[in-house]
Amino acid sequence: MAESSTQSLVIRAKPAEVAAVVSDFEAYPQWVKATKRVEVLSRYDDGRAKQVEFELDAGVFKDTYVLEYAYGDERVDWHLVRGETQKSQVGSYVFTATDGGTEVTYSLAVDLTIPMLGMFKRKAEKVIMDTALKELKKRVEG
Repeated sequence: MAESSTQSLVIRAKPAEVAAVVSDFEAYPQWVKATKRVEVLSRYDDGRAKQVEFELDAGVFKDTYVLEYAYGDERVDWHLVRGETQKSQVGSYVFTATDGGTEVTYSLAVDLTIPMLGMFKRKAEKVIMDTALKELKKRVEG
């Protein structure tokens, strides 16, 4: 398993509001620049997405992959079911209420089918997380 990278950001909204945006996968192409297409493949009995297929185009990195989601109190977790260029992905968003809103902690570990030096992989994960958190903040607060 790949080492996990973690980053946090405070968003001016309640944890449930942030979690609702994170869980609205069909809307991702509207606000996540690299996401070209999203399809919810299956749902839990409560209506929340279980397996979601993404088509990603982040310039030099393109992939079509399926993630499976699990939901807990104040968190969303996922893991890779299948991908074209990824052999594993494990991630989570943890939502912690603060005086100013919600601290969102994003953890991500990705292994690719192509070899990549550790320092370049960490840099790529940092850019992915930084971009994702900034786009999430803009979507929720905007």
